Amino acid sequence: MSELFQETIIISILAATVRIATPLVLAALGELITERAGILNLGIEGTMLMSAFMAFVGTYVSGSFMVGILFAMLAGAFMSFIMVFMASTLKVEQVVTGLAMNMLAAGMSLYLYKAFLAGDTAGVFPTVDVMPTLTLPLLSDIPYVGPILFTQKALTYFAFLLVPMVWFFLYRTKWGLEIRCLGENPKVIDTKGMSVTARQYGAVIMGGVLVGLGGAFVTIGSVARFVPEITAGSGWLALVIVIAGNWRPMGIVMAALIFAFLNALQLHIQGVGVELPYQIFLALPYVMAIVLMVLKSGKGRSEEPARLAVPYFRGET
Repeated sequence: MSELFQETIIISILAATVRIATPLVLAALGELITERAGILNLGIEGTMLMSAFMAFVGTYVSGSFMVGILFAMLAGAFMSFIMVFMASTLKVEQVVTGLAMNMLAAGMSLYLYKAFLAGDTAGVFPTVDVMPTLTLPLLSDIPYVGPILFTQKALTYFAFLLVPMVWFFLYRTKWGLEIRCLGENPKVIDTKGMSVTARQYGAVIMGGVLVGLGGAFVTIGSVARFVPEITAGSGWLALVIVIAGNWRPMGIVMAALIFAFLNALQLHIQGVGVELPYQIFLALPYVMAIVLMVLKSGKGRSEEPARLAVPYFRGET
């Protein structure tokens, strides 16, 4: 266990924490915008999975990770369009719709993978080059801090810059006010002659694009290949992070870093050969998710949107 306290190991764990937090931050911020509009998208795991697959396909076909990112954003937008169409237009029960979306994505990504990317008869599976690490000049030379914060992928920088941007959008712009109003009292929007449905479409698709970026990072930002169920519950963790972060951007990034740190820690514990069952460390992030949910339920004022998952019918009192 003493190997974990070496300087290089500590820096490696913290750098991995920032990297692992990237898809969680992106997906959770996307879900935050969606839930602030009153839509509960439990299909975020499936959205991330399809986006991860499409990011890999786009990169594999074109040779450019930028095309892969575009494919992932489009996949996230498309999956979210289906979700908001079912929830806002057809008024289908949102929990059931989200779970169905997850099953659709799992089946579709597996089918497409086996049909087009499962390798030839020799068992050779396609791979792509992952996104390059972007080292920021001067900042990356700062002792300790540089290797942790300023030697990361471009999507990582974007994810953390997005936190204040989303905060400003939600709390300092007219559009953000309208989105928050959708989740609290959509009748106000309706009585002003504005379309509740149109604004929910815009918010949910916007959130889906961010979730798609999170899915892209899972494949082309981290590994060289796609495997079925590669997201491994990241979407579900993002849902917990939104709740643990009390539906606020800064709370979300702090919760994401906690989960990412536990994940990075268990990876390094396995790497240094600690003689304990590795399953204990694999379960750490999910145990913490339960602990945070329990602690959150009894403390402070909840910022959960009052109309979350409640469909709006025009003319209701």
